[in-house]
Amino acid sequence: MSLPAVSVSQSPEGRFREYLASRPEPKRFTTQQRELVEHIFARHKHFDANELIDDLKQSNRTVSRATVYRTLTLLVDAGLLRRIEIGPRTVYDHDYGYPAHDHLVCERCGAMIEFQHPRLDEVLREVAGEHQFQAEARTLVVRGTCGDCNRARAARRRLVM
Repeated sequence: MSLPAVSVSQSPEGRFREYLASRPEPKRFTTQQRELVEHIFARHKHFDANELIDDLKQSNRTVSRATVYRTLTLLVDAGLLRRIEIGPRTVYDHDYGYPAHDHLVCERCGAMIEFQHPRLDEVLREVAGEHQFQAEARTLVVRGTCGDCNRARAARRRLVM
């Protein structure tokens, strides 16, 4: 399922600039940060820091490893990216400009499948209401085995029998 982008009032760069300026100790928006924001938001895909660094190298962009890690943390704090912990791996996902969604993660091949379901939203609102809990965000990751890996495993079993 490919998620449709949602209409937002500012570009990711504009929102990030605003966030940096609004901090108790305002930070300046650097050229390297601009390159990172442009690169990250040019496509919708899940990535970890090492993949981002490799992508930047292939695009002939020079951004230091320290700047990548610092900027990813700031982008999460600004509400532009979401951090998803998958075992020892930290993956980043767009949180700005996309509807609320959750993930199915294949433990065999690492595939991440985005999904939305209105009944899940209803259940979470109901549970939060029962506990007078005001939910601000969520990260639901369901781990298991994807259809492709299940089919491959079934095919291997048929060959053995």
